[in-house]
Amino acid sequence: MNIVMLSNTYLPHVGGVARSVEAFSAEYRKRGHRVLVIAPEFEGAPAEERDIIRVPAIQNFNGSDFSARLPIPGYVSASLGDFQPELIHSHHPFLLGDTALRMAANWNIPLVFTHHTMYEWYTHYVPGESSTLQRYVRDLSTGYANLCDQVFAPSESVATVLRERGVEVPIKIVPTGVDPSRFAEGDAARIREESAIPLDALVVGHVGRLAPEKNLHFLAEAVAAFLSRRRDAHFLVVGSGPSEEDIRRLFSDRRLTGRLHLAGTRQGQALVDAYCAMDVFAFASRTETQGMVLTEAMAAGLPVVALDAPGVREVVRDGKNGRLLPRQQVSSFATALQWISDKDDSDRRPLCDSARTTAKQFSMSRCAEEALCAYRNLVRTEAASKTTHKIQGSAWESALRVIEAEWGLWAARTHAAGAALRARRWWPIATLLWLVDLGRRLRRVVSRNQWVMRLLGLPPSTHNDGNGTAK
Repeated sequence: MNIVMLSNTYLPHVGGVARSVEAFSAEYRKRGHRVLVIAPEFEGAPAEERDIIRVPAIQNFNGSDFSARLPIPGYVSASLGDFQPELIHSHHPFLLGDTALRMAANWNIPLVFTHHTMYEWYTHYVPGESSTLQRYVRDLSTGYANLCDQVFAPSESVATVLRERGVEVPIKIVPTGVDPSRFAEGDAARIREESAIPLDALVVGHVGRLAPEKNLHFLAEAVAAFLSRRRDAHFLVVGSGPSEEDIRRLFSDRRLTGRLHLAGTRQGQALVDAYCAMDVFAFASRTETQGMVLTEAMAAGLPVVALDAPGVREVVRDGKNGRLLPRQQVSSFATALQWISDKDDSDRRPLCDSARTTAKQFSMSRCAEEALCAYRNLVRTEAASKTTHKIQGSAWESALRVIEAEWGLWAARTHAAGAALRARRWWPIATLLWLVDLGRRLRRVVSRNQWVMRLLGLPPSTHNDGNGTAK
């Protein structure tokens, strides 16, 4: 099968979505499928990459560590012709998400969308953050999901939220898998020596992007409270991001700087070694849809202390493989860390064994097979549909699909914007936006498609962007 993946983040960016795209792509290729990844440029990306198309992008968008692609029409079109895609998989509803929808329409092939993120929690990266903007982002991602043929949700709790928000297309639970054997063994002593952590110290660990939406200020407070109770404990943090200075400042204020170890971003074996240097994993994010680091930590045999949240409750089982806390309280989190750390080796072993068992349930092999099964069903259904509903002159069908895609994008955007503005009783602005965008979209659809131009009796444009779409 020839699969195209489009993502706004990809290696060398370190984050859940980038790692998910890379992990699934690698597993699909291992099984004999072809995968083409389309992603923005990122600093540090290799000069030569196979089956990866990088699109020009703005680095460190608005102070974040994300890359925002520049809208250059037709930039990737030529490569798709040689690749002959059978299915498009979009990993974001914005930016390259629009491109994915148009690609699927032009090629008349299925479109899958993985709802990795609760996007309303990320509006602080955009100027003018407000509840109106959050509602717009939430409604826009819901509208995008309904334009796709299949939605993947990383967890059952996320699927429930999506259905409540109005996603009507089929939703399948497909978490990002982990290779349990990869995290089973690492050089813990090397990392401890490198970080000046005593070999006999108890280490609370955390791995992830250090950003405000990860609730890291609370996590730092809770771990600092625990370290104040237990003087032989240390905090090892793997990752980088804008919240790093906040963590440093908090530990400095508590006079615990010597027991905070910021190890920076780690990948490959260095990441495995870091997990193995920890004794318990701490996680406080409430914005995750899955939390890949949880299954990675458990594959390394680490009990987890985490706040109850979508994507977390499917992994952490209170009292079995860690502690799942219903409320965000510093004292409760610190007490949960102490509950695990006070256990001797024989009492802690069942927690560690249960963590490893949980990780096996999220194996990459199992998750990839679930995704591929959905792909095959979609491709078969699409092929059957083409056979039983074939319209004479396939160009007409293609034109209709392009119009449907453009109209769907417009409708999703204007519905989301209108709902947000109506909530603020800005009816005149909402109506004006509706009319202006409608006119712009319709003119764009007509002028870009030769078949529509001919149907209307207008001279078709001679410029083509490479997708079969006239400009």
